[in-house]
Amino acid sequence: MIVIENEWLKVGIAENGAEVRTVKHKKNGLDYMWTGDNAYWGRVAPILFPIVGRLKEDRYEIDGKIYEMSQHGFLRDVLFDVAEQTKKNVSFEFESAGRFLQVYPYEFKAMIHYVLKEDSLIVQWEIVNQNKEEMYFSIGAHPAFKIPLLENEGMGDYSLTFTPAANKDVIEYELKDSLIHEKDPASGISTIQLKSSLFSHDALIYSNIDQITLQSNKSSHGVEVIFKKFPFVGIWSKYMDKDGTMAPFVCIEPWFGIADTYITSGNLKEKFGINKLDKEETFQAEYKMKFL
Repeated sequence: MIVIENEWLKVGIAENGAEVRTVKHKKNGLDYMWTGDNAYWGRVAPILFPIVGRLKEDRYEIDGKIYEMSQHGFLRDVLFDVAEQTKKNVSFEFESAGRFLQVYPYEFKAMIHYVLKEDSLIVQWEIVNQNKEEMYFSIGAHPAFKIPLLENEGMGDYSLTFTPAANKDVIEYELKDSLIHEKDPASGISTIQLKSSLFSHDALIYSNIDQITLQSNKSSHGVEVIFKKFPFVGIWSKYMDKDGTMAPFVCIEPWFGIADTYITSGNLKEKFGINKLDKEETFQAEYKMKFL
């Protein structure tokens, strides 16, 4: 486990998947990240690449060849190298080097940078196209935040507050059999009180959102996730069908990509939300988590 820290936060990051595992606030003593308990969901903050969500029939086609890939891709399970580290920052690096050509026909380098600034953790992504042709991909975050944060709080004491992107309509999507269906524009979206039934049909998914705040109505503790210019965001917790409850965490997931639509052609180059990177170019994006 790699540890970075400043006066406010102490953050633990696993080299496997370059995944944030722990965030402790030094001033209030709170641990903010989900524990990764397999009874609900064994991950904490995986990086989704080269797809986000599920492909129709778990496969896609590119240049006439069919490839199979499971939900969220494979980058979350690879071992990254530590490229650079200081007390407050760390950079991870991974090169594909021919290891995934059976499931993904492109060579790439992924660099994940974590930067502490006061009570915030900034996450920066760089994806380098190492091919002599265009490369198609998606990338997304999946951090899970523990709730409730205090013993005297319950799930219903928390709310989700949305900051829409300026001058854009917020579009809501729904998942049916893990595939995307577009709903009507979500007019007037602002605050949603947390309850388990929100996740009874899987994740809530929106486009044209700049920020989501998950916060307690009792203590004001919580987290702000700021992700301007990201085209999509998902909000998810595991719903327990047996008793109608939810897991003790909420994921706020900024995405450059999305699951397949139910009308997909299966061609990766035509996939809804796909990103195209020209030969030998670099994709860059960042988002911020502020711990309240």
